[in-house]
Amino acid sequence: MKIMISYPPLAGEGTPTLGQNRQFQWFHNPSFIYPMVPASAATLLKSKGYDVVWDDSIALKRSFDEWEKLAVAGKPDFIAFETKTPVVKQHWAIIEKIKEKIPGVKTILMGDHVTAMPEETMKNSKVDFVLTGGDYDFLLLNILEYTEKKADLEPGIWYRENNEIKNTGKFRLEHDLNTLPLIDRELTNWKQYGEKFFKYSPYTYTMVGRDCPWAKCTFCSWTTLFPAFRTRTPESLLAEIDMLVKKYGIREIFDDTGTFPRGEWLKKFCNGMIERNYRISLMGNFRFDYINETVAPLMKKAGFRLLKFGLESGNQATLDRLCKGTKVEDIEKGCKIAKDAGLGVHLTIMVGYPWETRADAMRTYDLAKKLLDKGLADMLQATVVIAYPGTPLYAQAVENNWLRFAPGEWEKFDMTRPVFKFPDMEPADVMKICDDIYKSFMTPKFMMRQILSMRTWEDFTFMFKAGQAVLGHIMDFKREKK
Repeated sequence: MKIMISYPPLAGEGTPTLGQNRQFQWFHNPSFIYPMVPASAATLLKSKGYDVVWDDSIALKRSFDEWEKLAVAGKPDFIAFETKTPVVKQHWAIIEKIKEKIPGVKTILMGDHVTAMPEETMKNSKVDFVLTGGDYDFLLLNILEYTEKKADLEPGIWYRENNEIKNTGKFRLEHDLNTLPLIDRELTNWKQYGEKFFKYSPYTYTMVGRDCPWAKCTFCSWTTLFPAFRTRTPESLLAEIDMLVKKYGIREIFDDTGTFPRGEWLKKFCNGMIERNYRISLMGNFRFDYINETVAPLMKKAGFRLLKFGLESGNQATLDRLCKGTKVEDIEKGCKIAKDAGLGVHLTIMVGYPWETRADAMRTYDLAKKLLDKGLADMLQATVVIAYPGTPLYAQAVENNWLRFAPGEWEKFDMTRPVFKFPDMEPADVMKICDDIYKSFMTPKFMMRQILSMRTWEDFTFMFKAGQAVLGHIMDFKREKK
């Protein structure tokens, strides 16, 4: 039995970001994030003897005609797509078209949008299966075993039987991640993927956990829809790093877990890395309230180079409404602890909350600029707040009439324009503030600090890539639609 796990080309103004990128965006100067859960699915299916085709035509920049010819020639029994709110309608259309070209093919959609609204997709498309929950790997295997071996379908699957839509109930996040085989890097074309913050080549990704122990932030589709935080063991990640270093000569790794594990887990992992004494750079997502004077030096000693922190807003009232669980004063304090330990700091910021005024938004801008000017942050990224279906923020938006667009106009939830109404701002104002946050990199003081810090060729090439990324993001926010 043959399955194609695919990212077909999509129509839009730029390159779409899909794989586990918790915010969808069209990029002018794209980075391709390794879609780790679908890659795990491909690996698991292959390990069970299935014929697996990995196709990321977005990363390979294929045209739709090229993709269609590839799919038709391959004659798969199944095609599985990961989807997201702004492009779900495109995937519906692709499914209808490919079913005409490949009679008998079964199609599968998975992702946070169809988890939140599975019946919508079943009614509005010809898809055969919808997977809900974040464990695409285990559920894809279950569908193939259901088809081939008549196994019972697990909870969380929507399907058709005699032209009737059925489902197996609420998904359960009870699978043991430690039973998964390590991702087959050749099968999933690992060299296609990487972001501008990678400094040392060759580099790659891991994902040891799903997804964040906090799991309360109202805007986050992964953690509010899939709230059961699970990790593989520290020993499992260490074994994966051993393989990546010895087999591929990997020099830098970004772990894409929503928040890297902490506590005793982190201590065991760091001590394992210290014992190995690899000359390897590590990066990951972290929380301001998880960093302290004990943790930061240990992570640095273990090889961590950069941590990504969610700043989100410089307003305490907003952090509270988001259920972020941090204080504004934690932000600067956490940055300083990390920097004092020799760790790089990458900040993620969001602009365009429906309750924030222009003054509130500028307070966030001022905080970001202050952290850059003081040398407490090395990189940052800004995004427009989007309320994805299934999140508490989306439910609040519908209840309070905050949305500019009707539910179902999903293509407008693509970050080319804000989706909210604002107390005293126009949509263009929000886009400009995002633009200005990226331009805050371009102060003489910040640029001089970066130039003086360069010591190696990698430092130079990294700065060049980072500059390209900033210019690309500035272009992303100069095309606000109505």
